[in-house]
Amino acid sequence: MRRVAFAMGVLATALALALTASSTAHAASGRLLVNGNLYSDPSGCYDSQNWPLRVDNRTDQTAVVFAQSGCRGSIIETVPPGGAVISEFGASVQVG
Repeated sequence: MRRVAFAMGVLATALALALTASSTAHAASGRLLVNGNLYSDPSGCYDSQNWPLRVDNRTDQTAVVFAQSGCRGSIIETVPPGGAVISEFGASVQVG
């Protein structure tokens, strides 16, 4: 009986690790253009000190525009794959 309980515990732990590993973020495929700066297969946060914030999302993932640098603060808008936006109050973009 203890062996069965041990085996079930090992199986549950392996399943939990597998689910955690599969939900991690990965780089987007394509290109992201942020105020003239081109990023290939972008992943993470991109700041800009220029306004308005111009985002051209040619990736396979949605880009999220934030009100503050470092992808903090409120979400101003989202840019779907293949979309573009000029955001008057955006300060940073996150994708991937």
